[in-house]
Amino acid sequence: MATKRISAGKIRVLPGFRLTLGFTLFYLGLIVLIPLAAVFWKTSMLTWPEFWHTVTMPTAMASYRLTFGASFFAALVNAVFGLVVAWVLVRYEFFGKKIVDALVDLPFALPTAVAGITLAALYSDHGWVGGLLAPLGIKVANTQLGIFIALTFIGLPFVVRTVQPILEDLDPELEEAASSLGANRWQVFWRVILPMLTPAMLTGFALAFARALGEYGSVIFIAGNIPMKTQITPVIIMGELDMFDYAKATAIAVVMLVVSFVLLLCINVLQWWTNRYNTNNLA
Repeated sequence: MATKRISAGKIRVLPGFRLTLGFTLFYLGLIVLIPLAAVFWKTSMLTWPEFWHTVTMPTAMASYRLTFGASFFAALVNAVFGLVVAWVLVRYEFFGKKIVDALVDLPFALPTAVAGITLAALYSDHGWVGGLLAPLGIKVANTQLGIFIALTFIGLPFVVRTVQPILEDLDPELEEAASSLGANRWQVFWRVILPMLTPAMLTGFALAFARALGEYGSVIFIAGNIPMKTQITPVIIMGELDMFDYAKATAIAVVMLVVSFVLLLCINVLQWWTNRYNTNNLA
């Protein structure tokens, strides 16, 4: 009996391309595109002057500055310290390593409301941490600093879990070759390791930034919701929804959506350029 040879590259575990592509487009349309289209459709009920007045009112502008600024700096801090945490977890063996590794995922598992209440209790003037800072004149709860701390807390796992597998797969021979050529530790890290980790760090930064933009539960308790000072944009959107003004709520949401998309697109372009640069240099 003649045997039929099948190339390993042609063996498909899942159904054909057309069926899987159709399911992918249907699923993305149902979960992502239809809700986003509904946001734009609801916003279209406003006239252009009404839309402009809604998205540029003083409370909204103040919330944009606070939300985007705090989210950016929180993601930036996480990009640096997330790399340090990932480095320690990958390169060193120590007692309690599994516990530390599990604690990194705690913001994923912890309900955001619980995180917000915990942070508010810790950083209040009578809390364990806030009580130590209050005599120094540092107030955390009900301030922008508290919002920054909450956004940093929820964004750290995105950077660590993005950088960690890349660091694990990094070939130690590259570092040994650089050292044998006379490079010191700083030069090895700056010129060999960091360029390879940069795309992963940018991805983690983008994920942490996007996560922080829409954060509500862990921020609302520690922020204090003071208009023009500690009121983030999701709180304003929730306020409009509570008043059943869906058009204004979606108008502000559209601004957040468009700006977030542009920023993430810029980061993806930067990642593509970085990958291309590293590929050309390694070649």
